[in-house]
Amino acid sequence: MEPDPKITGRDIIVIGASAGGVQALCAVMEKLPPNLPAAVFVVLHISPDGFSALPAILSRSGYLPAVHPSEGEVIQPGRVYVAPPDRHLAIMNSHIHLSRNASENGHRPAVDVLFRSAARAYGSRVVGVVLTGNLDDGTSGLAAIKECGGVAVVQDPRDADYPGMPKSAIANVEIDRVLPLGEIGGLLTHLLYEPRPADDGLCQEVEEEPDDMGIMEDPEAKGHEPSGLTCPECGGSLFEKPGERPLHFRCRTGHAYSPESLLSKQFTSLEGSLWAALRSLEENASLSRRLERKSREHGNIFSSKRYERRALEAEKHAEALRKILIEDKKIEDLTMDVEAETG
Repeated sequence: MEPDPKITGRDIIVIGASAGGVQALCAVMEKLPPNLPAAVFVVLHISPDGFSALPAILSRSGYLPAVHPSEGEVIQPGRVYVAPPDRHLAIMNSHIHLSRNASENGHRPAVDVLFRSAARAYGSRVVGVVLTGNLDDGTSGLAAIKECGGVAVVQDPRDADYPGMPKSAIANVEIDRVLPLGEIGGLLTHLLYEPRPADDGLCQEVEEEPDDMGIMEDPEAKGHEPSGLTCPECGGSLFEKPGERPLHFRCRTGHAYSPESLLSKQFTSLEGSLWAALRSLEENASLSRRLERKSREHGNIFSSKRYERRALEAEKHAEALRKILIEDKKIEDLTMDVEAETG
Protein backbone atom coordinates (compact mmCIF):
# COMPACT_ATOMS: atom_id res chain seq x y z
CA MET A 1 0.00 0.00 0.00
CA GLU A 2 1.50 3.32 -1.08
CA PRO A 3 1.31 6.22 1.40
CA ASP A 4 -1.67 8.53 1.06
CA PRO A 5 -0.34 12.07 0.35
CA LYS A 6 -3.10 13.44 2.60
CA ILE A 7 -1.74 11.46 5.55
CA THR A 8 1.29 12.75 7.41
CA GLY A 9 0.97 10.17 10.18
CA ARG A 10 0.53 6.40 10.11
CA ASP A 11 -1.51 4.17 7.84
CA ILE A 12 -0.61 0.63 9.00
CA ILE A 13 -2.15 -0.72 12.22
CA VAL A 14 -1.09 -4.15 13.52
CA ILE A 15 -2.86 -5.71 16.50
CA GLY A 16 -1.97 -8.84 18.47
CA ALA A 17 -4.04 -10.67 21.06
CA SER A 18 -4.43 -14.08 22.65
CA ALA A 19 -6.62 -15.24 25.55
CA GLY A 20 -9.64 -12.94 25.88
CA GLY A 21 -8.80 -11.42 22.51
CA VAL A 22 -12.10 -11.76 20.67
CA GLN A 23 -13.96 -9.41 23.02
CA ALA A 24 -11.00 -7.01 23.13
CA LEU A 25 -10.71 -6.86 19.34
CA CYS A 26 -14.43 -6.21 19.00
CA ALA A 27 -14.12 -3.31 21.45
CA VAL A 28 -11.34 -1.77 19.34
CA MET A 29 -13.16 -2.29 16.02
CA GLU A 30 -16.35 -0.63 17.15
CA LYS A 31 -14.43 2.63 17.75
CA LEU A 32 -12.77 2.79 14.29
CA PRO A 33 -14.55 5.05 11.74
CA PRO A 34 -15.93 3.72 8.44
CA ASN A 35 -13.58 5.90 6.37
CA LEU A 36 -10.39 4.85 8.18
CA PRO A 37 -7.48 5.78 5.86
CA ALA A 38 -5.35 2.87 7.07
CA ALA A 39 -5.16 -0.91 6.78
CA VAL A 40 -5.60 -2.97 9.95
CA PHE A 41 -3.93 -6.36 10.47
CA VAL A 42 -4.93 -8.73 13.25
CA VAL A 43 -3.31 -11.83 14.74
CA LEU A 44 -5.24 -13.76 17.36
CA HIS A 45 -3.85 -17.02 18.72
CA ILE A 46 -6.34 -19.63 17.51
CA SER A 47 -6.46 -23.37 16.98
CA PRO A 48 -4.73 -24.47 13.77
CA ASP A 49 -7.63 -26.79 12.99
CA GLY A 50 -11.08 -25.91 11.80
CA PHE A 51 -12.86 -22.77 10.68
CA SER A 52 -12.37 -19.28 12.16
CA ALA A 53 -15.38 -16.97 12.33
CA LEU A 54 -13.30 -14.04 13.56
CA PRO A 55 -13.62 -11.93 10.35
CA ALA A 56 -17.41 -12.18 10.50
CA ILE A 57 -17.41 -11.31 14.21
CA LEU A 58 -15.21 -8.26 13.70
CA SER A 59 -17.21 -7.11 10.68
CA ARG A 60 -20.38 -7.14 12.77
CA SER A 61 -18.62 -5.28 15.60
CA GLY A 62 -17.60 -2.21 13.63
CA TYR A 63 -17.79 -0.33 10.36
CA LEU A 64 -14.80 -1.89 8.59
CA PRO A 65 -15.01 -5.12 6.57
CA ALA A 66 -12.81 -7.88 7.99
CA VAL A 67 -11.53 -10.78 5.89
CA HIS A 68 -9.10 -13.68 5.82
CA PRO A 69 -6.76 -12.42 3.07
CA SER A 70 -5.36 -14.44 0.18
CA GLU A 71 -1.68 -14.95 -0.53
CA GLY A 72 -0.32 -12.01 -2.51
CA GLU A 73 -3.38 -9.82 -1.99
CA VAL A 74 -2.77 -6.11 -2.46
CA ILE A 75 -3.17 -4.12 0.75
CA GLN A 76 -6.07 -1.65 0.75
CA PRO A 77 -6.98 1.01 3.36
CA GLY A 78 -10.24 0.70 5.24
CA ARG A 79 -10.03 -3.09 5.59
CA VAL A 80 -9.22 -5.45 8.44
CA TYR A 81 -7.00 -8.40 7.50
CA VAL A 82 -7.23 -11.31 9.94
CA ALA A 83 -4.60 -14.07 10.04
CA PRO A 84 -6.25 -17.37 9.03
CA PRO A 85 -5.80 -20.54 11.10
CA ASP A 86 -2.38 -22.21 10.85
CA ARG A 87 -0.90 -19.42 8.71
CA HIS A 88 1.53 -16.69 9.63
CA LEU A 89 0.43 -13.27 8.39
CA ALA A 90 3.17 -10.96 7.10
CA ILE A 91 3.16 -7.82 4.96
CA MET A 92 5.77 -6.70 2.43
CA ASN A 93 5.96 -4.71 -0.79
CA SER A 94 2.32 -3.54 -0.46
CA HIS A 95 1.16 -7.18 -0.50
CA ILE A 96 0.09 -9.79 2.04
CA HIS A 97 2.14 -12.92 2.56
CA LEU A 98 0.75 -16.07 4.20
CA SER A 99 3.00 -18.97 5.17
CA ARG A 100 3.25 -22.19 7.16
CA ASN A 101 6.76 -21.34 8.32
CA ALA A 102 7.84 -22.70 11.68
CA SER A 103 5.79 -21.66 14.69
CA GLU A 104 6.91 -18.74 16.84
CA ASN A 105 6.36 -18.76 20.59
CA GLY A 106 4.47 -21.98 19.95
CA HIS A 107 1.93 -20.25 17.69
CA ARG A 108 1.05 -20.08 14.02
CA PRO A 109 -0.13 -17.40 13.41
CA ALA A 110 2.19 -15.48 15.74
CA VAL A 111 1.99 -11.82 16.67
CA ASP A 112 5.75 -11.26 16.44
CA VAL A 113 5.87 -12.41 12.81
CA LEU A 114 3.28 -9.82 11.75
CA PHE A 115 4.81 -7.03 13.82
CA ARG A 116 8.36 -7.56 12.55
CA SER A 117 7.28 -7.74 8.92
CA ALA A 118 5.29 -4.51 9.30
CA ALA A 119 8.24 -2.77 10.94
CA ARG A 120 10.62 -3.74 8.15
CA ALA A 121 8.19 -2.90 5.34
CA TYR A 122 6.59 0.30 6.65
CA GLY A 123 8.84 1.75 9.36
CA SER A 124 7.39 4.79 11.08
CA ARG A 125 4.04 4.34 9.30
CA VAL A 126 3.19 1.50 11.72
CA VAL A 127 1.19 1.50 14.93
CA GLY A 128 1.59 -1.72 16.94
CA VAL A 129 -1.03 -2.71 19.52
CA VAL A 130 -0.73 -5.48 22.12
CA LEU A 131 -3.96 -6.58 23.78
CA THR A 132 -4.94 -9.21 26.35
CA GLY A 133 -3.11 -12.55 26.41
CA ASN A 134 -0.75 -14.80 28.36
CA LEU A 135 3.06 -14.95 28.16
CA ASP A 136 5.01 -12.68 25.80
CA ASP A 137 4.18 -13.06 22.10
CA GLY A 138 4.20 -9.56 20.61
CA THR A 139 6.98 -8.15 22.79
CA SER A 140 9.81 -8.78 20.34
CA GLY A 141 7.75 -7.53 17.41
CA LEU A 142 6.68 -4.40 19.26
CA ALA A 143 10.34 -3.67 19.99
CA ALA A 144 11.02 -3.91 16.24
CA ILE A 145 8.21 -1.44 15.52
CA LYS A 146 9.70 1.02 17.99
CA GLU A 147 13.17 0.53 16.54
CA CYS A 148 11.81 1.44 13.11
CA GLY A 149 10.15 4.63 14.33
CA GLY A 150 6.63 3.31 14.80
CA VAL A 151 4.28 3.76 17.73
CA ALA A 152 3.76 1.16 20.48
CA VAL A 153 0.35 0.98 22.16
CA VAL A 154 -0.53 -1.49 24.91
CA GLN A 155 -3.77 -2.28 26.70
CA ASP A 156 -3.55 -1.40 30.39
CA PRO A 157 -2.82 -4.73 32.16
CA ARG A 158 -5.29 -3.81 34.89
CA ASP A 159 -7.96 -3.62 32.20
CA ALA A 160 -7.00 -6.88 30.43
CA ASP A 161 -8.66 -10.24 31.05
CA TYR A 162 -5.21 -11.83 30.72
CA PRO A 163 -2.49 -9.23 31.41
CA GLY A 164 0.59 -11.34 30.57
CA MET A 165 1.22 -10.01 27.05
CA PRO A 166 0.64 -6.35 27.99
CA LYS A 167 2.87 -6.67 31.08
CA SER A 168 5.67 -8.27 29.08
CA ALA A 169 5.53 -5.52 26.45
CA ILE A 170 5.60 -2.79 29.09
CA ALA A 171 8.54 -4.42 30.90
CA ASN A 172 10.68 -4.81 27.77
CA VAL A 173 9.72 -2.07 25.31
CA GLU A 174 9.54 1.72 25.52
CA ILE A 175 5.77 2.03 25.19
CA ASP A 176 4.18 5.22 23.87
CA ARG A 177 0.67 4.77 25.24
CA VAL A 178 -0.86 2.43 27.87
CA LEU A 179 -4.62 2.75 27.77
CA PRO A 180 -7.78 0.95 28.87
CA LEU A 181 -9.45 -0.96 26.06
CA GLY A 182 -12.23 1.56 25.53
CA GLU A 183 -9.77 4.32 24.60
CA ILE A 184 -7.55 2.44 22.14
CA GLY A 185 -9.79 2.73 19.08
CA GLY A 186 -10.03 6.52 19.38
CA LEU A 187 -6.27 6.83 19.86
CA LEU A 188 -5.57 4.82 16.70
CA THR A 189 -7.65 7.21 14.61
CA HIS A 190 -5.79 10.17 16.12
CA LEU A 191 -2.36 8.64 15.43
CA LEU A 192 -3.08 8.40 11.70
CA TYR A 193 -2.77 12.17 11.45
CA GLU A 194 0.06 12.71 13.91
CA PRO A 195 3.35 13.61 12.14
CA ARG A 196 5.83 10.76 11.96
CA PRO A 197 9.65 10.73 11.85
CA ALA A 198 11.69 9.97 8.75
CA ASP A 199 12.51 6.27 8.24
CA ASP A 200 16.09 6.63 6.98
CA GLY A 201 18.30 3.90 8.40
CA LEU A 202 16.04 3.01 11.32
CA CYS A 203 15.34 -0.63 10.43
CA GLN A 204 18.78 -2.03 9.68
CA GLU A 205 18.96 -4.22 12.78
CA VAL A 206 15.46 -5.73 12.63
CA GLU A 207 15.72 -9.46 12.09
CA GLU A 208 14.55 -10.69 8.70
CA GLU A 209 11.91 -13.40 8.53
CA PRO A 210 12.92 -16.95 7.50
CA ASP A 211 12.72 -17.73 3.79
CA ASP A 212 9.67 -19.31 2.13
CA MET A 213 10.81 -22.74 3.30
CA GLY A 214 10.84 -21.50 6.89
CA ILE A 215 14.63 -21.89 7.18
CA MET A 216 16.68 -19.27 8.95
CA GLU A 217 19.77 -18.09 7.09
CA ASP A 218 23.08 -19.12 8.68
CA PRO A 219 22.58 -17.68 12.19
CA GLU A 220 26.29 -17.50 13.03
CA ALA A 221 27.01 -15.51 9.88
CA LYS A 222 24.37 -13.00 11.04
CA GLY A 223 26.02 -12.47 14.41
CA HIS A 224 24.01 -15.02 16.42
CA GLU A 225 25.63 -17.35 18.93
CA PRO A 226 24.55 -20.74 20.34
CA SER A 227 22.57 -20.19 23.51
CA GLY A 228 23.26 -23.61 24.99
CA LEU A 229 19.51 -24.32 24.83
CA THR A 230 17.60 -26.64 22.52
CA CYS A 231 14.39 -26.05 20.60
CA PRO A 232 11.38 -27.72 22.31
CA GLU A 233 9.80 -28.29 18.88
CA CYS A 234 12.59 -29.97 16.90
CA GLY A 235 15.49 -30.46 19.33
CA GLY A 236 17.87 -28.24 17.34
CA SER A 237 20.22 -25.67 18.84
CA LEU A 238 18.71 -22.30 19.73
CA PHE A 239 20.70 -19.19 18.82
CA GLU A 240 20.58 -15.73 20.37
CA LYS A 241 22.04 -12.38 19.38
CA PRO A 242 24.36 -10.93 22.05
CA GLY A 243 23.01 -7.71 23.50
CA GLU A 244 19.59 -8.05 21.85
CA ARG A 245 16.72 -6.78 23.96
CA PRO A 246 14.30 -8.31 24.48
CA LEU A 247 15.92 -11.73 24.25
CA HIS A 248 14.88 -13.76 21.25
CA PHE A 249 15.84 -17.38 20.48
CA ARG A 250 15.63 -19.03 17.06
CA CYS A 251 16.71 -22.43 15.70
CA ARG A 252 17.91 -23.20 12.18
CA THR A 253 14.52 -24.54 11.08
CA GLY A 254 12.84 -21.25 12.03
CA HIS A 255 11.16 -21.98 15.38
CA ALA A 256 11.48 -18.88 17.54
CA TYR A 257 10.78 -18.03 21.16
CA SER A 258 10.68 -15.10 23.49
CA PRO A 259 11.90 -16.02 27.00
CA GLU A 260 8.60 -16.64 28.80
CA SER A 261 7.16 -18.57 25.85
CA LEU A 262 10.27 -20.76 25.78
CA LEU A 263 10.02 -21.39 29.51
CA SER A 264 6.35 -22.34 29.22
CA LYS A 265 7.04 -24.67 26.29
CA GLN A 266 9.84 -26.36 28.24
CA PHE A 267 7.46 -27.04 31.13
CA THR A 268 4.91 -28.48 28.72
CA SER A 269 7.54 -30.75 27.18
CA LEU A 270 8.72 -31.78 30.64
CA GLU A 271 5.22 -32.81 31.64
CA GLY A 272 4.85 -34.96 28.54
CA SER A 273 8.22 -36.60 29.16
CA LEU A 274 7.37 -37.38 32.79
CA TRP A 275 4.03 -38.95 31.88
CA ALA A 276 5.78 -41.05 29.22
CA ALA A 277 8.35 -42.15 31.80
CA LEU A 278 5.56 -43.09 34.23
CA ARG A 279 3.87 -45.17 31.53
CA SER A 280 7.13 -46.97 30.75
CA LEU A 281 7.73 -47.79 34.42
CA GLU A 282 4.23 -49.16 34.87
CA GLU A 283 4.50 -51.27 31.72
CA ASN A 284 7.89 -52.54 32.92
CA ALA A 285 6.38 -53.50 36.27
CA SER A 286 3.44 -55.23 34.56
CA LEU A 287 5.72 -57.25 32.27
CA SER A 288 7.99 -58.20 35.18
CA ARG A 289 4.98 -59.44 37.18
CA ARG A 290 3.83 -61.53 34.21
CA LEU A 291 7.28 -63.08 33.78
CA GLU A 292 7.43 -63.71 37.53
CA ARG A 293 4.21 -65.75 37.36
CA LYS A 294 5.36 -67.68 34.30
CA SER A 295 8.68 -68.54 35.95
CA ARG A 296 6.94 -69.71 39.14
CA GLU A 297 4.53 -71.88 37.12
CA HIS A 298 7.53 -73.60 35.49
CA GLY A 299 9.29 -74.09 38.83
CA ASN A 300 12.10 -71.61 38.08
CA ILE A 301 12.34 -69.99 41.52
CA PHE A 302 15.57 -68.08 40.79
CA SER A 303 14.06 -66.30 37.72
CA SER A 304 10.81 -65.74 39.58
CA LYS A 305 12.58 -63.83 42.37
CA ARG A 306 14.66 -61.84 39.87
CA TYR A 307 11.52 -60.68 38.02
CA GLU A 308 9.82 -59.91 41.31
CA ARG A 309 12.71 -57.60 42.30
CA ARG A 310 12.45 -55.85 38.94
CA ALA A 311 8.71 -55.40 39.38
CA LEU A 312 9.11 -54.00 42.89
CA GLU A 313 11.79 -51.56 41.75
CA ALA A 314 9.72 -50.33 38.78
CA GLU A 315 6.62 -49.99 40.97
CA LYS A 316 8.60 -47.98 43.56
CA HIS A 317 9.92 -45.56 40.93
CA ALA A 318 6.50 -45.28 39.29
CA GLU A 319 4.88 -44.40 42.61
CA ALA A 320 7.49 -41.73 43.32
CA LEU A 321 7.03 -40.19 39.87
CA ARG A 322 3.25 -40.28 40.20
CA LYS A 323 3.51 -38.31 43.45
CA ILE A 324 5.59 -35.66 41.69
CA LEU A 325 3.04 -35.41 38.88
CA ILE A 326 -0.15 -35.54 40.93
CA GLU A 327 0.19 -35.27 44.69
CA ASP A 328 3.15 -33.01 45.46
CA LYS A 329 3.21 -30.37 42.71
CA LYS A 330 1.52 -30.81 39.36
CA ILE A 331 3.59 -29.78 36.37
CA GLU A 332 0.58 -27.91 35.04
CA ASP A 333 0.62 -25.88 38.26
CA LEU A 334 4.23 -24.96 37.55
CA THR A 335 3.22 -23.78 34.09
CA MET A 336 0.43 -21.70 35.57
CA ASP A 337 2.95 -20.15 37.98
CA VAL A 338 5.12 -19.11 35.03
CA GLU A 339 2.13 -17.52 33.28
CA ALA A 340 1.05 -15.83 36.51
CA GLU A 341 4.44 -14.18 36.88
CA THR A 342 4.03 -12.61 33.44
CA GLY A 343 0.36 -11.87 33.79
